Amino acid sequence: MKVVALVSGGKDSCYAMMKCVQYGHEIVALANLLPADDSIDELDSYMYQTVGHQMVVSYAKCMGVPLFRRRIQGSTRHHSLSYSVTPGDEVEDMFILLNEVKRQIPSITAVSSGAIASDYQRLRVESVCSRLGLVSLAYLWKQDQSLLLQEMIRSGIVAITVKV
Repeated sequence: MKVVALVSGGKDSCYAMMKCVQYGHEIVALANLLPADDSIDELDSYMYQTVGHQMVVSYAKCMGVPLFRRRIQGSTRHHSLSYSVTPGDEVEDMFILLNEVKRQIPSITAVSSGAIASDYQRLRVESVCSRLGLVSLAYLWKQDQSLLLQEMIRSGIVAITVKV
């Protein structure tokens, strides 16, 4: 499948891309959601990790793929675990971003994310993918985090802690 990878600049989204390639998929674009205000590095969000978002520009250059970005305008408005379309919710920013990627690269059929343990995040990515007719690829989902970290190290990822 041709995949757009949701990337934050962190190790999990990077490793999720590596798993996509391992399973025969092609990463054809990167997508990133960043704070609306450049003076803010980290948002108080259950949905998005924004610390390190500056790195994704380098990811795209190294990979030779286009980077699509959108500033997060929404906030958490829909609080229940399952998600339904809610105007002004931060999830709608992801929908708008991925819809634009799909418009510009219609051959995309899947979205990769680095979700590991958060049903909240996974269900929202799946909701957006379903609305856009895309497959959600979450290869790290429910993996033992200690084993996953060991796997990442063995694969050559050098991660630097920027947030605890």
